[in-house]
Amino acid sequence: MRVVERINDVRSTVKEWKSQGLKVGFVPTMGYLHEGHESLIKKASEENNKVVVSIFVNPIQFGPKEDLASYPRDLKRDSEICERAGANLIFHPENEEMYFNDFSTFVDMNGLTNGLCGKSRPIHFRGVCTVVSKLFNIVAPDRAYFGEKDAQQLAVVKRMVRDLNIDVEIVGCPIVREEDGLAKSSRNTYLSEEERAAATILNKSLMLGKEEIQNGQRNSASIIKIIEDSIKSEKLARIDYVEIVDSSSLEKVEEINKSVLVAIAVFIGKTRLIDNFTYEL
Repeated sequence: MRVVERINDVRSTVKEWKSQGLKVGFVPTMGYLHEGHESLIKKASEENNKVVVSIFVNPIQFGPKEDLASYPRDLKRDSEICERAGANLIFHPENEEMYFNDFSTFVDMNGLTNGLCGKSRPIHFRGVCTVVSKLFNIVAPDRAYFGEKDAQQLAVVKRMVRDLNIDVEIVGCPIVREEDGLAKSSRNTYLSEEERAAATILNKSLMLGKEEIQNGQRNSASIIKIIEDSIKSEKLARIDYVEIVDSSSLEKVEEINKSVLVAIAVFIGKTRLIDNFTYEL
């Protein structure tokens, strides 16, 4: 497995692979990999001949008061995980390789990015769409793999690929959880021992909502209240949002009569965590 920092090195390597008729899978990450990322890389390795993993903490998707400077980084550890999971190439560029000093072109989206995380992180998805489209142009993969924990991001990337006719298949992969139900996240490392215990309230609350739907409740407001009341029972938790939206359009639904995404964002102390489940009728 190789680690490269230059765009030209990625392009020349992938071009050689494709000249041999090989399929290329791609897993874009911001590093500090965990079992969730590892599952994406393994899936990509199973379905393709070669796998590229990008490790790049993308500055343009962080707001001015967000955790860009403190975002965890550990390339040595990440490289070991990538190699173990079956990656062939890591693309680890510096900011200057990805963005010229006078960079001024962005990929933006309306609709899907207006609610959920887009409401409290207004520049986030412009940064995500821009960097992902750049990475697709650099790597030119046959398939790209994203986790379903970032459900809005997955929906946004699928729509961007459709709207811009980008020739890549987007593959969503299931959420990987700790034994106590907490969704794997690089930001879990920010949690103190007390906060880590409190963070289990996210999945517990979602499961209460899921149980209500399974028992026949179809009114979104009633289900949201159950989830919110459960989260509020944890003193260290502060709700950003609890929403039930159409799985495809991400528009709010009042009554559940089709596939929906039940999504939450919750601050545990100063750390913002997200989680969700999709319910298919």
